[in-house]
Amino acid sequence: MTGVPPATLVVAPPIRSDVWINADAPAAMEWSGRVTIVEFWTFGCINCRRTVPAMKRLYVDFAPKGVAVIGVHTPEFPHEAVPGAVRGAVKKNGIEFPVALDSDRAIWKAYTNRYWPTLYLIDRAGLIRATHVGELHVGTAEWDAFVGKVDKLLEEDPSK
Repeated sequence: MTGVPPATLVVAPPIRSDVWINADAPAAMEWSGRVTIVEFWTFGCINCRRTVPAMKRLYVDFAPKGVAVIGVHTPEFPHEAVPGAVRGAVKKNGIEFPVALDSDRAIWKAYTNRYWPTLYLIDRAGLIRATHVGELHVGTAEWDAFVGKVDKLLEEDPSK
């Protein structure tokens, strides 16, 4: 996980999509003002599939604390852009958090993302505070570091 120095904090671009899984478009905007974890993934990526258990755990552990967990499905190959195929992958993997379909890579480009999977940790002010590139697994040093960052953001006074 990479921490972002305060001088280089970047405002997280909005996540807009015409197609959402596990949420409709208006409901998906409810994370404004919340600590947010955004994961760029695609169902055909083995590294993304290996990260599914960690993402599900982040959702289970942190959604009750007010953290928004959002998947952005950005396809690498044409067959990964089929909405029904993405819905099937979400269902098969038991993913319950909102997933935005980013078939035109608009969100990917707005974040200047380059890798699957990549997680962005966004504070209540909408600033990207940390990223994690690559697989994430529960119980590893990377897991502990990422969870520590989420906990730290939850402890910050939102009025400052």
